[in-house]
Amino acid sequence: MKIQPFLIPVLALLLFGCSAKYPVQRDLYRFQSPDGRPDYSQLNYWASHPGKKDPADSVPAALKTEAADSLADVFFIHPTTFTKKKFRQQSNAAIDDIDINIKTDYSSILYQASVFNGQCRVFAPRYRQAHLYNFFSKDSTRSKAAFDTAYADIYQAFVYYLEHENKGRPFIIAGHSQGALLGKQLLKEFIENKPLYTQLVAAYIIGWPVPGHYFSSLPLCRDSLQTGCFCSWRSFRKGYLPVWVKKETDTALVSNPLNWTGDDTPADRQQNLGAIVRFNKLYKKSTGGRIAHGVLWTNHPRFPWSFLLRSKNYHVGDINLFYVNIRENVKQRISAYLRK
Repeated sequence: MKIQPFLIPVLALLLFGCSAKYPVQRDLYRFQSPDGRPDYSQLNYWASHPGKKDPADSVPAALKTEAADSLADVFFIHPTTFTKKKFRQQSNAAIDDIDINIKTDYSSILYQASVFNGQCRVFAPRYRQAHLYNFFSKDSTRSKAAFDTAYADIYQAFVYYLEHENKGRPFIIAGHSQGALLGKQLLKEFIENKPLYTQLVAAYIIGWPVPGHYFSSLPLCRDSLQTGCFCSWRSFRKGYLPVWVKKETDTALVSNPLNWTGDDTPADRQQNLGAIVRFNKLYKKSTGGRIAHGVLWTNHPRFPWSFLLRSKNYHVGDINLFYVNIRENVKQRISAYLRK
């Protein structure tokens, strides 16, 4: 597995932080794993689960009047939140680390997993995620072992979900960054050319490349209503193409989250239904975008998102820049799936 070094902006995800409206109760995170492994029969090992109240239940103020439903499930795999440099020699996060779990819940789960809550029950497992350093380390054997450990937990969580929670319901698989890397493995192992494919509404593999020949039959979604397919994009400022993308030998498949095409048809700012910065701040018409060279090129966002002002890599905003468009598209695809 070749790891590309485009994840530094994930550190900026932590700038979202925790506002006064979402107080952190540390006592809720004081659990210990007897053997260091997750036990998905226990709610403590889920960052989000229908059986408990968690940040993925939150709805931005501007969207609270929306009609909500739970016609499908989403299995969401969060990105890397184990990032502190002083712990980089620790390959994987402890499953019961209080600070990492709080950071996960009030960054990714609140700002990313919540995009699905309008139409889905949200299942987001905690897992022994690989430390950020593993994406850059020259010790490929050690890094591979770290990602194997992370995937082993995701595998176990998905099996538990299927055996105890799914009950034949349609579902979505979604992930960002490290979560997308693990999510595409999950699709390959459980979904593609398998009976379970009939329950897949769609997959959102965001912030990680899906090479053109990675899947043998699972297609890229090429319109807003297609089901049984996957959407994927990596966001960069228009005109910028990182060195590591230029070196990719198999051009990544890309969906445009503003018009849901898989070609280079541009979408202007008018098609952006709303981006989320601070959780209750929604900015419409923030940026347009078009597909080019295996990535999504976007205009500079029109809102006070300070850590993007000097950046050309919008990895941290892959979901937040298109929050309402994704939310609406989830509803569209579930409706299309149910009509079939």
